[in-house]
Amino acid sequence: MIVSILQSNYIPWKGYFDIIAKSDVFVIYDEVQYTKNDWRNRNQIKSQSGKTWLTIPVSKVGLESKIYEVETAHDLWVKKHKSSIQANYAKAKCFKEMRDYVFAIYDKLESKSLSSINLTFIEAICKLLDIDTKIIDSRELSLRGDRVEKLIDACTKLGADTYLSGASAKNYLDPARFAERKINVEWMDYNGYIEYNQLFPPFDHAVTILDLLFNEGDQARMFLKN
Repeated sequence: MIVSILQSNYIPWKGYFDIIAKSDVFVIYDEVQYTKNDWRNRNQIKSQSGKTWLTIPVSKVGLESKIYEVETAHDLWVKKHKSSIQANYAKAKCFKEMRDYVFAIYDKLESKSLSSINLTFIEAICKLLDIDTKIIDSRELSLRGDRVEKLIDACTKLGADTYLSGASAKNYLDPARFAERKINVEWMDYNGYIEYNQLFPPFDHAVTILDLLFNEGDQARMFLKN
């Protein structure tokens, strides 16, 4: 049983979906502090002038606000993001076949909750990529303890024998604490991705997965590792 735990991101890059695909259970952990100028409410697409941001405007948040407490400031961003996507990907090889599916996600958004919006996109794109990993909200688990203990608690409650983590957690995560509970820590490797037919060179892996979908369509999964 492999479990991974991450904060929700707005239409994440392909590596995010790879860690979901490699897991049996993926936990959205939005009980932590919301950080400005991060990936929670924005991501990048390619454009003729370089990378450009798609940013969801959020209402004013306090210093201690949790991600799941954050709400959008208004609904005008939906039209703006669709317009930006249309302008920059209209000439992509598979834009026509992917456009209706992606734009339908935007059109069906009802909640102002940032977490809910992010989850809606993540689940819809997982379905498109045939990723059937179970996705749950960390609040269902009533996690206890410090920063690391909550991760261990989640793994224990889910019956995990392996915790799959991004490499950035090496700065604070102690695998020995997991080993005490008979849980192995595995580090996700994001190296070695194959380049695909991307618009506006030079090639850039670190953009939203929409870039891969619009350029490769139903072949997108071939460019993931898992």
